[in-house]
Amino acid sequence: MTEQPYRKVRSFVNRSGRLTNAQQKALNQLLPRWGIPFGGPIDMPYIFEREALRVLDIGFGDGEALLTLAANNPTIDYLGIEVHEPGIGHLLLLLERANIANVRIIPHDAVEVLDEMLLDCQFNAVNLFFPDPWPKKRHHKRRLVQASFIQNVSRVLKADGVLHITTDWDDYALHIKEVLKNNKQFSLSTEDESLPLLYRPPTKFERRGRKLGHNVTELYFRLK
Repeated sequence: MTEQPYRKVRSFVNRSGRLTNAQQKALNQLLPRWGIPFGGPIDMPYIFEREALRVLDIGFGDGEALLTLAANNPTIDYLGIEVHEPGIGHLLLLLERANIANVRIIPHDAVEVLDEMLLDCQFNAVNLFFPDPWPKKRHHKRRLVQASFIQNVSRVLKADGVLHITTDWDDYALHIKEVLKNNKQFSLSTEDESLPLLYRPPTKFERRGRKLGHNVTELYFRLK
């Protein structure tokens, strides 16, 4: 019997999504300026050419929330990870228009980036806003928030760092709390949402969820 090759369970589906001409041009011409190619470990002070507070933004979608954060907080450096090209292209256009210097992008699977590129104790906060909830039970294994993922998040966070997760699926909120409880390295906390590191601009996913009647749950987990 021929052995079947191992297939990795991914937390996303490669949706084709139509790239506009402007987004394709941005990927070709602007990604070399703001992008970091997937590869070996990276040193954040070297990448940003300074020491500063740092936020890891996982799955930034269309990039508008990330752009807002970076523009309003120029003393904070943001590393965004996303796989969908239309969103990456859209963010690149926004970065060029606003002449933003404190953002870098890795266009790759966040799980693999955490595994292979991010060193220990690099970030003051990790943002995970509206990850795909994979609501059907048979798809729960695809959810990004799993034990191994959270272990890696704890590794790249600095002492007393914050993992900030938002979801509009109640079932996923319960799942997230259970995974973090089992991890034992984080405590669920109440944070001041006005602080620059913890503020979250509204997103199109949030607006869509609220329109559908979904409850938006804001979760803050502080590394012990």
